[in-house]
Amino acid sequence: MKILVPTKRVPDTDQKIAVHEDGVAIDDAHLPYIVNPFDAIALEEAVRIREGGQETEIIAIGIGDGDYEKQLRTALAMGADRALIVECPGPLDPWNVARILAAIVQREHPDMLLMGKQAVDDDANQTGQMLAALLGWPQATFASSIELNDGLATVARETDDGVETVRIALPAVITVDLRLNEPRYASLPSIMKARKKPIEPMTLDELDLQLEPRIEVLALEAVTAGRSCRKVDSTQELLAVLRDEAKAL
Repeated sequence: MKILVPTKRVPDTDQKIAVHEDGVAIDDAHLPYIVNPFDAIALEEAVRIREGGQETEIIAIGIGDGDYEKQLRTALAMGADRALIVECPGPLDPWNVARILAAIVQREHPDMLLMGKQAVDDDANQTGQMLAALLGWPQATFASSIELNDGLATVARETDDGVETVRIALPAVITVDLRLNEPRYASLPSIMKARKKPIEPMTLDELDLQLEPRIEVLALEAVTAGRSCRKVDSTQELLAVLRDEAKAL
């Protein structure tokens, strides 16, 4: 079995995020980047599938500039066998990411594409669905458990109405949710071995692709998390404030 795992490079959301002075990007001059947490869960699941006794090759994918190497090395240390990086300037919207991944699928012929349901920087939650449509593959989104058997994947999906179980044929696109697993920390020996694992560079020209931007960021705004507290003396005063003042804020 061959599993492709896209691993997006995202800002560490535990750090303070500030808007750049140009107003259309974040200021990342001193901001650390990590593997998108949902993608780390997908990678962990791929490793567990291999550890379950099924012969599996795991390929981590990055789409971006040279800064992606650190995150791909992390993916290799977590258990990916090799990595691909598609050199691509600037931020990408979900449509173009899906097109790039579809081109890689045509080259690699995987049995499964396992990815996070969304990235924590834009929360788009669109790439997996667009990719499945481009490939004509079945899809299962928001997976909280995955079982593989005889070319089929049985997936429990987290929905607003509870857990839904679906069965799809491979090859397929599966996007994962938080409850699927807890990603492992890479050990020091694994980190050292990851330095020697290959990262294959690719270009859009090699994939015979040209970007088709569909989204333009017009402005970003940093929303304050501060609270304004006010003490009232009675229930009637509280109702008056909620009715006349709070709704105007």
